[in-house]
Amino acid sequence: MSTTLLSALRETLGERGMITDPAEKAPYCVDWRKKYVGDTLAVCLPSSALEVAALVRQCAEFNTAIVPQGGNTGMSGAATPDSSGKQIVVSMKRLNRVRAVDTANYSITVEAGVILQTLQDEAAKHDRLFPLAIGSQGSCMIGGNLASNAGGTAVLRYGNARELCLGIEAVLPNGEIVNALQGLRKNNVGYSLRDLLIGSEGTLGIITAATMKLFPRPKAQVTAWIALESMDDAIALFQVAFAKLGAMLTAFELIHPLGLEMAERSDAVKSFPLPRDSANWFVLMEASDGESEAHATAAIEVMLGEEIEAGRILDVAVAGTMAQSQSMWAIREAISVAQSMVEGPHIKHDISVPISRFAEFHRVTFAALSERYSGIRVNCFGHIGDGNLHYNVFAPLASDQASFGNVESEAINRIVHDRVVEFGGSISAEHGIGQLRRDELAHYGDPASMQAMRAIKQALDPKGLFNPGKVI
Repeated sequence: MSTTLLSALRETLGERGMITDPAEKAPYCVDWRKKYVGDTLAVCLPSSALEVAALVRQCAEFNTAIVPQGGNTGMSGAATPDSSGKQIVVSMKRLNRVRAVDTANYSITVEAGVILQTLQDEAAKHDRLFPLAIGSQGSCMIGGNLASNAGGTAVLRYGNARELCLGIEAVLPNGEIVNALQGLRKNNVGYSLRDLLIGSEGTLGIITAATMKLFPRPKAQVTAWIALESMDDAIALFQVAFAKLGAMLTAFELIHPLGLEMAERSDAVKSFPLPRDSANWFVLMEASDGESEAHATAAIEVMLGEEIEAGRILDVAVAGTMAQSQSMWAIREAISVAQSMVEGPHIKHDISVPISRFAEFHRVTFAALSERYSGIRVNCFGHIGDGNLHYNVFAPLASDQASFGNVESEAINRIVHDRVVEFGGSISAEHGIGQLRRDELAHYGDPASMQAMRAIKQALDPKGLFNPGKVI
């Protein structure tokens, strides 16, 4: 059977469109975190939506499961095949064209394999901004960003991937192509299949192209590194900044000194805007302005000055040049990689809670973890502005990090996620469910919502061939 299917796929895709050599397939069979390793019958690299539709029909004929894959930078194992060697990985690498830029409509139409940074650069060529910004933007692809409903640092101002998408082209499990790439901001014609496919992690369809929103490029961006005594002060500062700066406030990132220590130990960071031991918490704040740099600087400096006088800010460093701003952001982006480099495997949580309950959530959760594991360490950082925390748990210093994570991950997940639900939050804010959180979703998910999701999956993918074992 496999030989017959491979022959059919090779006829559809050509020699450049298929990989069957074990060594060449290997990078497609392991996730970015090296947590999941699988195998695949073949890696298919279609170059058009028509080829995707044809291979979907061929796989359906042979009852062969499909695992869609973008840049393979996901954090939840959604793009990794299982270990059977019977599934087909469908890579979007060759679907990498920019189809159209409509500057008057502030929109751009790109294929799913376009690298996020390429999209950003293309927008800049036309004096426009595409604001989605994440650490993997040099290798992740827009199709994967949409499939996982990616977030990042600019969600506060611009929204996540779903809010940035105007239309999509996608192939459904029956091999039909959905053509809905209109760059319309108002299009009220029934159920939104676009919004259903975004965030579905390849379980309902394969996104092959999308029309994305563009924005005016800011005339100025002002970045500040702020030292604070407590998380309560960080929340209070955000409330003030949001009220006074409004749409100018584009990012508000919470940073813990433990993350800075790890970044320094990894040699990714040589110096900090303020001493890393000078405060219990830091905030990286950015404001952008369509008027002028002077206007933006004046607005942010007045607000910061008032907060210093009020005693909420211990110290602040405002970037005076683009290089200083980039240096501040490089520190923030280095934290995630540094954790793994200096500590190895640890227990990650990508959660959201209402902003008003951030500080209380952290106090209660850290107390519960500390009660069970004396000396446990938590690197809590993330996007205050949109309620997203990366709550990473590390073994006590005297313990072996790897063995601790293997033995205690289930218990720690339960402690953290129980509190997330208690505080009205979500167990997955921007990384998706994949296979990492599938069982957690089944445990914590609203029963009626889970039933509806299963019904939708059954209706669109009755054979269960699209990314089985992921999400539900």
